[in-house]
Amino acid sequence: MLQEDIRYERCKTMKNDQKNGICITVFIYSNGMLSPYRISTHIDFMPSPIRRIAHLDMDAFYASVELLRYPELRGQAVVIGGGSRHKPEPGEDGKLQYHKLRDYVGRGVVTTSTYEARAFGVFSAMGMMKAAKLAPDAILLPTDFESYRHYSRLFKAAVAEIAPLIEDRGIDEIYMDLSQHPDDIRVVAQRIKDAVREATGLSCSIGIAPNKLLAKISSELEKPNGLTVITEADIPSRIWPLAARKVNGIGPKAAEKLTALGVNTIGELAATDPAVLQENFGRTYSEWLMRASHGLDDRPVVTSSETKSISRETTFERDLHAKLDRDTLTPIFTDLCVRLAGDLQRKGYLARTIGIKLRFADFQIVTRDLTLPDATDDATAIRHAAGECLRRVTLDRRLRLLGVRASALTRKEEAESEPAVMQGELFSDE
Repeated sequence: MLQEDIRYERCKTMKNDQKNGICITVFIYSNGMLSPYRISTHIDFMPSPIRRIAHLDMDAFYASVELLRYPELRGQAVVIGGGSRHKPEPGEDGKLQYHKLRDYVGRGVVTTSTYEARAFGVFSAMGMMKAAKLAPDAILLPTDFESYRHYSRLFKAAVAEIAPLIEDRGIDEIYMDLSQHPDDIRVVAQRIKDAVREATGLSCSIGIAPNKLLAKISSELEKPNGLTVITEADIPSRIWPLAARKVNGIGPKAAEKLTALGVNTIGELAATDPAVLQENFGRTYSEWLMRASHGLDDRPVVTSSETKSISRETTFERDLHAKLDRDTLTPIFTDLCVRLAGDLQRKGYLARTIGIKLRFADFQIVTRDLTLPDATDDATAIRHAAGECLRRVTLDRRLRLLGVRASALTRKEEAESEPAVMQGELFSDE
């Protein structure tokens, strides 16, 4: 039987040595033995300044950029992920002829899709052949990362004119610290949305909350073109009913394990016995799960930092065998390399070292790195180097995570590189 021993101690607050507060530590006992798990918190008599953190997420970004180019496709199921051969061509009548997803043959993966395609179950990172079975009549368009980066720069510049404290989180999302903004928060957010649309012709969704964790969840609640403001008082009614996997940091495997424990929603996670979480997830991750489920997150908005490495990784919905599921893994691996190259190009970096990260079904992690003769941001060179790293790993087990990393970074303007390598077959038997 678990018992809680709550001890109250007078202590000095970190914020002001002349202000007192209460330190509360909860010690958990099991069968009369002190558990290593405990919770400590500090309650300050003086209220802390209210943080107002916003997360902006562009709506179906790649697909929306393509719809600017092909407005006649609005309202239709459109999938982005084809190659140059899938570019629309004028027909005899002068009208563009589009490729249908049903005609796709290959090993590619979906880069993104319109909301109409998502209604058929087609989402990013899905194999194109599988997507073709779900939405055979969907329009297939090739990717155009140069255009996506262009519109990314446009929307971020527009936001910076209103809210300069920005943390760049990717080509289509940013965090903003609006805590010191004097205007009504909804008015500010609407001004940002209007500025983004004026600069790009695209819509975005914004979530505003006391921290980054809640802001990211909130930005998804009213998509597309949403504006959601969440306070701590809204957590029980707006956050707790959501599926636990909606928390950024709870992946498919963790969600599956929580489901096996009877934990399906964030609220159920918040009510779960801490000892049960620690037993199943370990001390560090279980502590984070408890904090996240209660909407606690003290991470700052990081407006600038010296980037040491950039990585892309994905956790699979089911464990995939490195050889038996090669047809599935190869396009995923290629897509990670392409996205990593896009990240480097967008941030203006060249990488000298390319590495891979594998997490096997037994949670063992294996990494390999390869240093190139010249720094690069070229997708083909990154793909080849990552493939060489992969060949140095014994691939006889199932994988649950696959990642690609670029390090030894230099600013592009400070170094010159020449694309050097030819692409090789990935997950091959060589």
